[in-house]
Amino acid sequence: MPTRRLPPTRQATESAAADAAALRTAREQRDAEVRGVASIAAMRDAIKAAARALPVLADVPCTGALDAAAFRARAAQGLPFLMRGAAARWPLAALTVQSLREHYSDLPVRARVGDYVGTAFAPDRAMQDMSLLAYLDLVAAGTQGLPPYLGNLELRALNRLCHWPNFFDKMGPPRFWLGPAGTVTPLHCDYDDNIFAQLWGSKRICLAPPHHDEFLYPSEANAILFGSPFDPEAPDYERFPLARQAAVIDCTVGPGDMLYVPAGWYHQVRSLTFSLSSNRWARAVPLALGNR
Repeated sequence: MPTRRLPPTRQATESAAADAAALRTAREQRDAEVRGVASIAAMRDAIKAAARALPVLADVPCTGALDAAAFRARAAQGLPFLMRGAAARWPLAALTVQSLREHYSDLPVRARVGDYVGTAFAPDRAMQDMSLLAYLDLVAAGTQGLPPYLGNLELRALNRLCHWPNFFDKMGPPRFWLGPAGTVTPLHCDYDDNIFAQLWGSKRICLAPPHHDEFLYPSEANAILFGSPFDPEAPDYERFPLARQAAVIDCTVGPGDMLYVPAGWYHQVRSLTFSLSSNRWARAVPLALGNR
């Protein structure tokens, strides 16, 4: 006869909640120390306050490649911009899918599978561990619904093929994003400056400013990451009427392009073709805040 499991007592539930709150507080304190700010909440508020003075963009401005000084001066304005061809000469940009099969087939990866859009900010999002070769075979076989996606992976074997400029004083490790057309990272914001390099293929990226979170129904995944259920590519204004007021713009990033996404800017990313991208987040006070 199977053992019947009793529901947790009130005391156990309260203890678990207290432990979770303590872990969250400790993480936020570590995040604040790494970035050199008094608190993450204060940093978020400062980012949104600064954004209220920004001009409304009709589209994402474009430049060529910039050196570190020119990049920082432009980023201090607090607006996204696209640097055409800035990563075109990276060795990784010259590789192909066949190159990955031949030289990196045994690389361990973790694929997003199933409804990874609907569960994007849930702790139990469906993931599947496999080799890079198995992932490429899975993509080649085709699937119904969302195609499997390698997202936000630290693939150190590929790092040496990237030539990241020193745009930020402190940068997190490169993260890699690989998948066919139709892979999606749903609307969200990170409260860190972000430099995004498109290496193969093209992606559509929708953006909205930080202070328009009041129109985007966000929920907190952690102190640095907030997700939105609103889809700017297929807007449902009956469910999300306030989203009509959000100033959403979009751009297409192509091979060799680099996009600067300032801290707090909401963004949604969709692969238009088979695509390889990499990004790095700053681990410092956002450039738009200057010395504040």
